[in-house]
Amino acid sequence: MRIDKWLWYARVTKSRSLAQKLATGGHVRVNKDKISSASKTVKTGDVLTIALERRILVLKVVALGKRRGPYEEARLLYEDLSPPPPPKKHAEPAVAVRDAGAGRPTKRDRRKLDAWRNDT
Repeated sequence: MRIDKWLWYARVTKSRSLAQKLATGGHVRVNKDKISSASKTVKTGDVLTIALERRILVLKVVALGKRRGPYEEARLLYEDLSPPPPPKKHAEPAVAVRDAGAGRPTKRDRRKLDAWRNDT
């Protein structure tokens, strides 16, 4: 099966033309080999590395599929081998933190905040 068709069947892309652009743009690797055409054939057992905008997908082709079905059906076409996203580091806030839903600070709250900032 063509790589662009499989990417569309597996719901990696929203349309087949986007899958073609992804494949011809050099964002897809098949078994660690960069491909340059959307007509590259894919078979079961191949490992695809796909570079999307904000993440990298590593998918192992389990089945080829007959149609572009719902997500539950598309999920059966691949095994996700993607690395987990890196943990987010929480930086210390530079300003005082208010409770969610507390609303805007009053004038008195603002004076307290200004006094606190000047002390530190």
